[in-house]
Amino acid sequence: MQVWEAGEGTSMHHRHSDKALRERLASWFDTPLGRSVQAFESHRLREILPSLYGTVALQLGRVGQLDMLDASAAPTRVLLDLISGPSGVSVVHGRPEEIPLDTNSADVVILPHTLDFSDDPHQVLREVNRVLRPEGHVVVLGFNPVSLWGLRRLVARRPHPMPWCGKFFRLARVKDWLSLLEFEVTHGQMLYYRPPLKRESAMDRLHFLDKMGDRWWPMMAAVYLVVAKKRVIGVTSIPLEWKKKKIVGPVATEPAARGMVLPFQRRSTKRLG
Repeated sequence: MQVWEAGEGTSMHHRHSDKALRERLASWFDTPLGRSVQAFESHRLREILPSLYGTVALQLGRVGQLDMLDASAAPTRVLLDLISGPSGVSVVHGRPEEIPLDTNSADVVILPHTLDFSDDPHQVLREVNRVLRPEGHVVVLGFNPVSLWGLRRLVARRPHPMPWCGKFFRLARVKDWLSLLEFEVTHGQMLYYRPPLKRESAMDRLHFLDKMGDRWWPMMAAVYLVVAKKRVIGVTSIPLEWKKKKIVGPVATEPAARGMVLPFQRRSTKRLG
């Protein structure tokens, strides 16, 4: 596994704090409940990523042991985090608020609950906008506060344990942030209608709720998934309605070999306005 280091502008205290949070989140995704959620999310990504073409795909933050980019056709796929990634996954050590990547150098960026656990989600999206090439895509996964999971967060003991310590932004708010950065939302889906139970056997018995939820309470799933495209300045896009149905994409192909020639540079981590 090859590792690149981000710039040295971030304070050591901030980096240690962020690293501890990322380790706690990764540990939660290794619990039965976390593994169940990640498996569901990974399955949906396998339907979407093959249709998002490009040469560089970037994941901002590790969640569990699954490679969330395994269905991407991009020959170069990299995980950005302060902790090590799953076996065989290339890692760039850095924070999503300060992506050590050249401007207009990535084609696909996925944010698996990255905004939920960021101190500055606006800065994360600004950095994503900077590194994405025109017509590139961002995929956002986030916990939905308007759900049983959001209710569980409200009644959780304080200090909130993982993942209830996350911010759980409303879907409409995330879409507004993307719109302000001139992104066009192209796909959307609600995922995982099961309640946050600890027992794996109980979770398995409730799998029927996922089919019922799509029909009867489609906006109350635990997780939302948003795909948005970086607009080209001067080109008028036709706005698309939010889709409640499942996204149908081409069959996932075998991942290409992981090329390691990356457009990284040692850059200052001075925050962008």
